[in-house]
Amino acid sequence: GAILMQGFANREAVATTLSSRKATFYSRSRSALWTKGETSNNFINVHDVFIDCDRDSIIYLGKPDGPTCHTGAETCYYTSVFDLLKQQEDEGNKLALTSLYGLESTISQRKTELAETENEKPSWTKRLLLNDKLLCSKIRSSMSCYVIL
Repeated sequence: GAILMQGFANREAVATTLSSRKATFYSRSRSALWTKGETSNNFINVHDVFIDCDRDSIIYLGKPDGPTCHTGAETCYYTSVFDLLKQQEDEGNKLALTSLYGLESTISQRKTELAETENEKPSWTKRLLLNDKLLCSKIRSSMSCYVIL
């Protein structure tokens, strides 16, 4: 079996579930009972009810008439937190790479647009772009600040 959904149930909701054999819950926001499927016709037909060892938590075991989740999914629990974190990590890496590739493209474009003008003292940026050794030295110097911090 699978966990289909989670809801809050008070004594009245549990009593209604036991008598109707339809999963019934208590809506705290509406202060009213509601039966899963009353609007969608996707009822959960309860065939057993279990309580935990402390008798303060309850589980309905049942068979749904259709999808349980309002999204149309079989269960409301279809999102893995591990997968979500991995996806966010991957997207973050892609964003960083996209930014770096964009920066590299801009620098390359600027470098090709550079033309040494006679009798003109080149700016620091021009000197960096025209001298790979100087550029690498500047990058090493800047990166050491980040590594130390």
